[in-house]
Amino acid sequence: MERNDAVMPWVAIVCAAIMWIILLFLFNKETAPEPVVVDPAVVANIQKDWPTLGKQVFTSAGCVGCHGAQGQGGAGPRLAGDEKIVKDPVYVHTIVTQGKGQMPAFPQLSEREVYAVANYVLHSFGNNIEEPLTPALVAEGQTKVDPAVLKNRSRFVPEDIKLPEIFLATFVMVLLTYGVIGLYSVWTEGQELHPGIHKVRSTPVAMLGMVVTLGLSLLFSVLFVRQMVADYAAWANQEQVNAAMEGFYAAMILLTLGLAIGLYKKFFMDGEVLVEDASGEFPW
Repeated sequence: MERNDAVMPWVAIVCAAIMWIILLFLFNKETAPEPVVVDPAVVANIQKDWPTLGKQVFTSAGCVGCHGAQGQGGAGPRLAGDEKIVKDPVYVHTIVTQGKGQMPAFPQLSEREVYAVANYVLHSFGNNIEEPLTPALVAEGQTKVDPAVLKNRSRFVPEDIKLPEIFLATFVMVLLTYGVIGLYSVWTEGQELHPGIHKVRSTPVAMLGMVVTLGLSLLFSVLFVRQMVADYAAWANQEQVNAAMEGFYAAMILLTLGLAIGLYKKFFMDGEVLVEDASGEFPW
């Protein structure tokens, strides 16, 4: 008996892809960085401000309480000899203006004070950059992908998205689940279903595929555990954890196990068809 709904999983996946494109458009629009306005007055004073005004702001704004008078760290991370901020000076501006983790943003600082304290950090405690951090440099950095934007995209939690995005994300997952299960059902059971016992015989290729998928599942499990151990150590040292890799390894474990189950169902497990309802809309 020919299945009357084998095409429906593809329709679901195509609809999910269209909704996903709309979702990315909405989400990226909200997380895009605001254009930086280059103020000539600020640029003119940056070079002479950071040794005096920068040090003053570092003390009065409370930076010294968390990072230490010599940038040695404390409640906040160590700033002395920090190669990361030297290689990416714009990162300092982003953290001062937007905050990160336990460090709050400092909206009370004027633009002049922000660049003064940022350059003070970038030129002190063993840190040194060739050219001072300027609004033009920040604007140039935002022509690339802003690290803060990447962080927001990867978090994907309700506090970062609104109701339309939540609805679309949920519906995309429902459609993808329906489509994947439907395609899996058609693949394992075929376009036609005949009542009775269906005997299957494994092939060398199927056996190799089963070994490879189970091996990959074991490999990703080991990598997941190693990443968890590394992230736990980073968290204890108040460093940023790599949650994206944790999620990737976990997803690959589930994917490879799913492939192994599919191979087993297709090539190693006998099936039985009792009856096919011609009016059904779900292939499983």
